Amino acid sequence: MIASLGLAALWFAATLALLQLAAGAMSVRQPGHPLTTLVRPLAVVQGALVSIAFAALVWVFCVTDLSVLLVAKNSHSAKPFLYKFAGAWGNHEGSMLLWVMVMGLSGGFLALVEKRLPERTMLATLTSQAFVSLGFYAFLLLSSNPFTRIDPVPADGMGLNPLLQDPGLAFHPPTLYFGYVGLSVAFSFAVGALLTREVGPAFARAMRPWVLGAWIFLTVGITAGSYWAYYELGWGGWWFWDPVENASLMPWLAATALLHSVSVLASRNALRTWTIMLGVVAFSMSMVGTFLVRSGILTSVHAFAVDPERGAFILALLAIYIGGALNMFALRASTISEGEQFEVTSREGALVMNNVMLSAILGIVLVGTLYPLLAESMGAKVSVGPPYFNPMTAVFALPMLVVLAVGPLLRWRRDRFTRIRPVLVLPALVTLGALVLAALAGLNPLPLLGIALALGLATASLLPLRGRKLRRVTLPLWGMVIAHLGVAVALFGMASDAAFTEERLVAVKQGEKVAVGPWQVILAQVSPVAGPNWTALEATMQASYDGGKPVELHPQARSFWSPAQETSESALSTRWNGQLYAVLGNEAEDGRWQLRLWWKPFVTLIWIGGLMIALGGALALLGRVASDLSRLIAQDKIAYRRKRQGR
Repeated sequence: MIASLGLAALWFAATLALLQLAAGAMSVRQPGHPLTTLVRPLAVVQGALVSIAFAALVWVFCVTDLSVLLVAKNSHSAKPFLYKFAGAWGNHEGSMLLWVMVMGLSGGFLALVEKRLPERTMLATLTSQAFVSLGFYAFLLLSSNPFTRIDPVPADGMGLNPLLQDPGLAFHPPTLYFGYVGLSVAFSFAVGALLTREVGPAFARAMRPWVLGAWIFLTVGITAGSYWAYYELGWGGWWFWDPVENASLMPWLAATALLHSVSVLASRNALRTWTIMLGVVAFSMSMVGTFLVRSGILTSVHAFAVDPERGAFILALLAIYIGGALNMFALRASTISEGEQFEVTSREGALVMNNVMLSAILGIVLVGTLYPLLAESMGAKVSVGPPYFNPMTAVFALPMLVVLAVGPLLRWRRDRFTRIRPVLVLPALVTLGALVLAALAGLNPLPLLGIALALGLATASLLPLRGRKLRRVTLPLWGMVIAHLGVAVALFGMASDAAFTEERLVAVKQGEKVAVGPWQVILAQVSPVAGPNWTALEATMQASYDGGKPVELHPQARSFWSPAQETSESALSTRWNGQLYAVLGNEAEDGRWQLRLWWKPFVTLIWIGGLMIALGGALALLGRVASDLSRLIAQDKIAYRRKRQGR
């Protein structure tokens, strides 16, 4: 009954998306058309219906309704409730329904609250959003129906992938999907502006909160996903340049460039063409990522192993949406003026330089991700990993960080470098001093440069606050400072991990001691334990830092029975200056146990920095929304006074 209700709601939502598309198209072509009044209500009701469909899917997972094929394939009666709940989106069909639900809610919210744009541009934006949504509805209903029934009903389900049975499943995928959907709204704004040729500050102010929100969610999602993979997979690494990891990084790079571009357009009425183009590119990258994850062409712990026919469907959507938008951009870009001019030595010039660098890094990651797939399709086996990505991205990332340090100190429109030269003495001295110390320590070139630039950037990121009363600093300025400081913190963590990590792979008997970095680790015992749907061998380790009070670690080697799979559950001991990372391996014939131990100095700064970047974005978003609300309230008051005076 609940599954049937969910399927019916999904079909009704798709129908309303089609009606919204038709009504919106007529309204854009013929302003004042009678159907104009239907576009906003259709968007709101569509969002409500698709929410009902998703709620129905969550319900059938929570009660383990095995008459639904998706539940039977991805759940189990013995699975903990959290993973039953989160398992609703821990699969291909459910995650796509979550995507469509967030898209529907976004369209409904946009229809309810957005009043700043000219009505024709707003209708064109909602029409574009309906067109994007309709393709995903078709994909769900025709190729990936989450409510398909099964008969006879099995006695129990097959269970969820053990690697996904982690609290990270509850928040990591949704945050990425929120980010992807935010970029779809930005894409709709860009297409709507192209259709009406109304690209200006009002358009940018309406678009900016969606871009900023999407960027925040992508930042949180990538940060959380990195930490999840770090402790769950037992490899001791936080980023592997896996194609599916790159699939989330590419939209973030494009969204970062778009965020800075749309801010310039909103504030200074410049970079109009850049903003439209980046709006298309950012959503393009999210579609490319969707294709990589769901097409079945990748073998990855992060990918959904699905039918390649579904990949063809997504590829067709990619060609229609992005091909159409790029064609429209090519035809109409010349009709959009670039806006206000500025000199190279200006804040706008610095933002353009960083956008070029971000675009170059995006191109490097895209080529490195797709090239092995293209080579394999032609019969060649090629592996592209850190030896390609690290130095190639560093070529553009390092100068970008220098511009990131200098740019916020420059004035808008035009400036002279000589004006800010005295201010830059301190970060330059910090960078130079760090370079000398790191070189004396014999560090490799990339970690050396990373640590030096991180310390210099951290110093420079605080300089925009100089001479200001901190209580009067605006939220957007605080957001910029904290986000840029977060970049420096994360970079320091990355460089420190690369420079100072120590690893030991040993085989020890119970009671023996092993040293890794400043830690002394004793394997006390290994004993069997059992969980709700798994059994495990659990090690008890006594670890002491520099002879201090010992702490206990309990890494496990787990065996799940539905589905049958073995996993390694790492154990971590976190200090202010790093983490001890322990993994239990197999037992040898002589009674020795394999242990993998890492001491990773300052590695936690990677994720602290990522959260600081997201926090900076959140503060900027709050400040922008509050400012826009104040402006709207002031405009309403002026309009009310004029109306009263007219009487």
